[in-house]
Amino acid sequence: MALQGIVEASLNLKRDASQFDRGDVSFIIVAGAMVSFMIPGLAFLYSGLARRKSALSLIWAVSASNAVCIFQWYFWGYSLAFSPTATNGYIGNLANFGLLNVLDNPSPGSPLIPDLLYSFYQMEFACVTVGILMGGLAERGRLLPAMIFTFLWMTLVYCPLACWAWNINGWGFKWGVLDYAGGGPVEIGSGVGGLAFAWVLGRRQEKELLNFRPHNVSMVNLGTFMLWFGWLGFNGGSAFGANLRAIMAIWNSMLAAAFGGIVWCLLDYRLERKYSMVGFCSGTIAGLVAATPASGYIQPWAAVIMGAVTGAICNYATKIKFLVRIDDALDLFAEHAVGGIIGLLCNGFFATHSIIALDGVNTSITGGWVDHNWKQLYIQFAYVCATCTYAFVVTALIAKSIDMIPGLSLRTTQEGESLGVDEVEIGEFANDYIEVRRDFQDWTPLGDRMSELGSVPTTDTISAGGDRHGQPDLQKDQRHRNVLRMEDGGLEPISEKPVEAQENVDLAP
Repeated sequence: MALQGIVEASLNLKRDASQFDRGDVSFIIVAGAMVSFMIPGLAFLYSGLARRKSALSLIWAVSASNAVCIFQWYFWGYSLAFSPTATNGYIGNLANFGLLNVLDNPSPGSPLIPDLLYSFYQMEFACVTVGILMGGLAERGRLLPAMIFTFLWMTLVYCPLACWAWNINGWGFKWGVLDYAGGGPVEIGSGVGGLAFAWVLGRRQEKELLNFRPHNVSMVNLGTFMLWFGWLGFNGGSAFGANLRAIMAIWNSMLAAAFGGIVWCLLDYRLERKYSMVGFCSGTIAGLVAATPASGYIQPWAAVIMGAVTGAICNYATKIKFLVRIDDALDLFAEHAVGGIIGLLCNGFFATHSIIALDGVNTSITGGWVDHNWKQLYIQFAYVCATCTYAFVVTALIAKSIDMIPGLSLRTTQEGESLGVDEVEIGEFANDYIEVRRDFQDWTPLGDRMSELGSVPTTDTISAGGDRHGQPDLQKDQRHRNVLRMEDGGLEPISEKPVEAQENVDLAP
């Protein structure tokens, strides 16, 4: 029996070596590792964009959601998304529960790599998606309920969306939807889902929205370029082999990111005459988001157009949250959802058979208008509508259901929000600091700009978090004046009461 087992094992190794090119396998392993590097990139990006008092909570949320997602994907997530025996077109079955029978068969995504490697690579996509989604709880969300939400959201939102677009029996796949690396499951799922999650959480306290600005822009830049690096594996690896299509996807990603960052930065400069680092990073990410569904379908000249258009549209899309009165603190909808929609629609215009066939596998797929396939734009538009509607409605239902369970309130208390989620949920801080004085009357500001309480400037208009154009979110009664404190490197109002009514103001963080 032992000898027979050795012979069978040797035959299996021989079959694997002949069936899959080791260069393709190695490339996807490395690409998957690059995608995993996007997790700390997201954590640093979100942490830098938040206030200091809640900076570590976002790092924790992104990191912990990664662990929850890994378990969910192993447990039943991969099977619900990609099991080839499910035929309903909506969601998979449990045929591959616990990675059962996931080994050396050709993957459902491409015959170039084995099923086991494909499951790992797709798991990293899911981890990045829930990491993006965690931006919705910025500065007021509790962590334990968010982890429960992550598991349920993966099961009921991400897995169906992935099945629609990429499962061989998914309705979107059969209909001919062109979604290269996740415009629907990843970008719309996280962007629209994040908007719904923020809507259920509710707005931060109004005084928390006053004079909001990122606490560490250097960390924002670091996180952005970690994401850019990982995104090359995200989009390049979605060709599922070391081939020309992978290189084309990488080139298109680089071009879209560069032009997205430049256009966003120039638009902000037009208004404020400042070269915003946060603006440049935001535009770069928007360009990469648009490249996600399109980079493996379009020519480089189209990527340039797509990047520039995405940088402009996503820039103005940051105003949508003010219109709908949803406190999307980190602009998940404006960057990920809107950017993903633009990329998907660009496929309807610019996708071409000559690029798609570069992998040597998808040689019979027609592109969009460039290939005179006029109906493709309609298919892409209908797919966008379906994914946006499903992601928002189901995400909101999941979040509201969890929030109604005793002990699992998604939002921290008003006191916890004022103190900071780091203190009430974690007890550690991303950046520790020395508190000089706690009483406002004991504070001696630099220079003479606040030598007298009466010199405190009047704030007639208020800019809310994420408003990178300085446009007011709320109008304040001119009879009220704000007492300011030194926090996060700047002056921040801590009260909306008239100055005359304030005494012994406490400056505890």
